[in-house]
Formats: sequence, structure tokens, C-alpha cells
Amino acid sequence: MRAGSEVVPMSDLVNHPPHYGSHPSGVECIQIVEHMNFCVGNAIKYLWRAGLKDGVDPVEDLQKAAWYINREIERVQCRTSTSASTPEARTAPWSHGPPIRAS
Repeated sequence: MRAGSEVVPMSDLVNHPPHYGSHPSGVECIQIVEHMNFCVGNAIKYLWRAGLKDGVDPVEDLQKAAWYINREIERVQCRTSTSASTPEARTAPWSHGPPIRAS
């Protein structure tokens, strides 16, 4: 299978497509977002890769990131408005861990 001008084995297109490692930092997005919740991680993923995938308009990736950010905002607002007094409502959106302690 071809990716750009080079031949890339099919398994590499699944496990490591060219755009996965093309961020100027050299860091793969998954190394960062696997520590976040789904919506925050996906927003970061689309921001991280915007403009790096051949044939994909960067605006499309930015709109997808905005969609996930808005969904996370709604989730947090709903949770905090219905149960702001519970410790679970104060869990950091990027954390799968215990609630944030109120000071």
C-alpha cells in the first residue's frame, strides 16, 4: 500500500501511519492522550494532528476538536450543576483517578 511516495506495509498503516510520528516534537499523540479522559484526549488528538494528514483539511480536524471540547464542557457542566456538592463532581477532566480534594 502507498502512503505518499513510499511503500508502507499494511500493518504499519494500522499501527503507525506516517502522520502519527510527524508532529515536530517527534512525540506520538497517544503517549500524551492515554492519560486523559475520552473527550479531552480526542480533542488533543485532533489539535495535535491538524494539518499533518495528507488530503485532510486542517479545518476539519479543528472542528472535530471543538466538537469534543464542547461535549466535555457540557458533561462537566451537567455533572457539576446536578451534584456540585459531591466529591465525584470535582474529578479533574483529564484524570481517571480519585476526585480532587476541596481545599
